[in-house]
Amino acid sequence: MTTEWEDIADALRQEAAEYGGLLHLFEEQQRLLFARDPDAVLRMSEEIQARLPLVQETRRNREARVAAFAVEAGQPADSSLRSLLKFFLPQAQPLLDALITEINILIHRVRKVSRHNHALLQRAMESHQQVLRVLRPDGFVQTYAPNGRVSAITVRPVAALHAAG
Repeated sequence: MTTEWEDIADALRQEAAEYGGLLHLFEEQQRLLFARDPDAVLRMSEEIQARLPLVQETRRNREARVAAFAVEAGQPADSSLRSLLKFFLPQAQPLLDALITEINILIHRVRKVSRHNHALLQRAMESHQQVLRVLRPDGFVQTYAPNGRVSAITVRPVAALHAAG
């Protein structure tokens, strides 16, 4: 029979594995961005979107186990796992602390790579819009979005190529 700390450690391991998998997908997306493979980038974006519910589910599972343990220990259900470490067996505390630290590192890395990929995609779109504005200057009007950013909208659809003869 497993103890409560082993169940929580297993939940932490599963959560770390999901964040690790998500990080791998973001890193692969970044590689594809640099390789200029838009179809593969799109497929990778779909894989990332499909992975997010799994990450959220493992996090909710871990949070539920921690909340149940907190209540059993006479603590508020929303207590952080790190604040509950003193209620675990002394031999379990270093493992749980290491798993918490690893998850936090993974979350930080996922956010960092995600922001970087987003910036790369945004720059690519801006560059693409600039090229289109040069090719068809009468086809775009600049407007301001509610957040203050400049955006370009097309005035009218125009065929990109006209056949002669």
